[in-house]
Amino acid sequence: MRVKICGITNLEDALLAIHAGADALGFVFYPESPRYITPTDAKKIIEKLPPFVDKVALFVNETPEFIRSMCLETGCTLAQIHFDVEKDFFTQVNFPSLRVIRAQKREDIFEYADEYRLVDAYCESFGGSGKRLNIEWFEGIDCSKIILAGGLNPENVADLKPYGFYGVDVSSGVEASYGKKDPQRVASFIKKAKA
Repeated sequence: MRVKICGITNLEDALLAIHAGADALGFVFYPESPRYITPTDAKKIIEKLPPFVDKVALFVNETPEFIRSMCLETGCTLAQIHFDVEKDFFTQVNFPSLRVIRAQKREDIFEYADEYRLVDAYCESFGGSGKRLNIEWFEGIDCSKIILAGGLNPENVADLKPYGFYGVDVSSGVEASYGKKDPQRVASFIKKAKA
């Protein structure tokens, strides 16, 4: 499984995650999140990162123009659209983007089944809540285009292996405190996800 460590707020945590084997880092450009990072600070971190690691910009309730400009300005390589939008929204963004499905019921995970998508547990605060989806929803379905998020941690990530998810996305499950990662939990999570 590919692994994204989200809620990066400092260079130390970014490099720690990369050296532990992360495939992608997430930067939260949503001011109401406790893991919010300014585009200026994100750019400073991204400029110091090695190649071949995706830099994902997370957005909530922003315009296509703003999303595209922030990604180009900061050096992010993918926009994560964490709110409900129509298909033409992605055309307007005109930048590599990932849809997020905030699932409230099993039927929700079948939306956009032909696309790569991130499936997270629905919560009012838009991610990072540690709320977990019912894993039984995914039994017997093709999960090869699903990146699973929500309530994941080093203690439960290995349980996902049989489902064949494309990837996993973790934030609060590897934190020491809001926006600060725990090095041992990051390393353990990535090792178990990729074992």
